[in-house]
Amino acid sequence: MFEKWLDAYASHTTSEKKRYRIGTLSGIVGLFSNLILFFIKLIAGWLSGSVSILTDAINSLSDTASSVLTLLGFKIAAKPADKEHPYGHQRFEYISGFLVSIIIIFVGFQFLTTSIERIINPSKLEASPLIFVLLIISVGAKVIQGFFYRSAADTIHSTTLRSAAQDSFNDVYTTIIVLAASLLEFFTGWTVDGYAGTLLAIFIIYSGISMIRESMDDLLGTRPNEQELAEIQDHFEQFDSILGYHDLLVHNYGPNKTFASIHIEVDDSWSLTQAHVVSDHIEKHFKDVLGIDLVCHLDPIAVQNEEHTRIYREVKAILKSNQLNLKFHDFRVEELENQLKISFDIDVPEKTTASNDQLRASITRDIILKVGPAEVVIEVDRLSLLKH
Repeated sequence: MFEKWLDAYASHTTSEKKRYRIGTLSGIVGLFSNLILFFIKLIAGWLSGSVSILTDAINSLSDTASSVLTLLGFKIAAKPADKEHPYGHQRFEYISGFLVSIIIIFVGFQFLTTSIERIINPSKLEASPLIFVLLIISVGAKVIQGFFYRSAADTIHSTTLRSAAQDSFNDVYTTIIVLAASLLEFFTGWTVDGYAGTLLAIFIIYSGISMIRESMDDLLGTRPNEQELAEIQDHFEQFDSILGYHDLLVHNYGPNKTFASIHIEVDDSWSLTQAHVVSDHIEKHFKDVLGIDLVCHLDPIAVQNEEHTRIYREVKAILKSNQLNLKFHDFRVEELENQLKISFDIDVPEKTTASNDQLRASITRDIILKVGPAEVVIEVDRLSLLKH
C-alpha cells in the first residue's frame, strides 16, 4: 500500500541509509500514532469505567514504548563497524525487538491481574455512543498503521517492523473484542468486561512470548529458509566451470549483513591462478547480486585420472543404489604403498534412521566388493544446507 511512497522517500541513498531512514520514519509514525490512540482509549475507558478498554489503552502505551525502542534500535543498528564490532551493529534491531517483547509481556500480566479482579468484583459500565465512536476510530487508525509497518518491513526486509505490523493487527483484533464486549454489556446488561479484559491480557502475553521466540532465534542464528537456499542454489547452477558445491555456511549479523562460505569442486589440473579467478568471480557475483559476502574454499577433483574417475563412478553408483538419497563430496583417492585410500563426505537426509556407524559399515563393504581392498574413510554430515 505504501511501498511506492516509501521507495520515493528513501530514494538516491545507499541500502543502509535507506534502511535507517525508513526505520526511523516508522518509529516516529508509530510513536505519535500510538500516543494518540492511547489518549483516545484512555478517555473512552475513563468515561465508561471499562477495565478492558483501559487494558487496551495501556497496550497502546506499551506500543509507544515499543516505537521508542524501534527508533533507538535503528539508530544504533545504523552505526558503522568499529574495532570492537567488526561486523557492524545491525543485530541491535533484534535486541530492541526482544526488549519490546518484554514490555508487552509485563503489560499483559499487569492487566491479567486487574481483569481477574474485575471478574471477582464486577461493576456496571457507563457506556455511550461517543465511546463506541472512539473505539471505531482507533480500529481504523490501527489498520492503517499495520499496513504502513508491513509496507516498510517489505521495503527494507525488517523483522522488527514485521513484528510491529503483526502487533498492530493484533491490536485491531483486541479492540474489536473490547468493542463487542462493550456493546454486549450496553444492550444486555451482562457484565462481561472483566472476561474480555482477561482474554485480551492472555492474548497480549502470548504475542509477547511469540515475539521473544523470534528475537531469540535471530540472535542465536537460524537456518536460512527454503526460499533463500533455493535462490542461492539457482545462482550456483549458473557457473558451469565448477564441478559441484557443498558445505554452505551462512551467518547473519543483521538484515543487511550476511556472510557465507562454501566449498566448490574444481578440476585439479587447473593452475592456482585459474582457480582463483573462478572463485573470485563467484564471490563478486554473490556480493553484487545477493549482497552476500561469500568465501569459496577450493576442493580439487582428479577428473583427468581415469582410475580415480572409475572409482568415483563406482562410489556414486553404490550410494545411488542404497535408495537413501545420499550425496557425497570432498572425494579423494590416495595411492598408498600397499592399497588405496578412498575418502569422502556424505550428506544424510534428516529422516534417515540408520546410524552413522551403520552407514559407514554398509558403504565400506560395498566399495571393497566393487573396487577391491582399500582403506575407506567416510565423514557423515546430517546438517548440510545445500546438497549437490
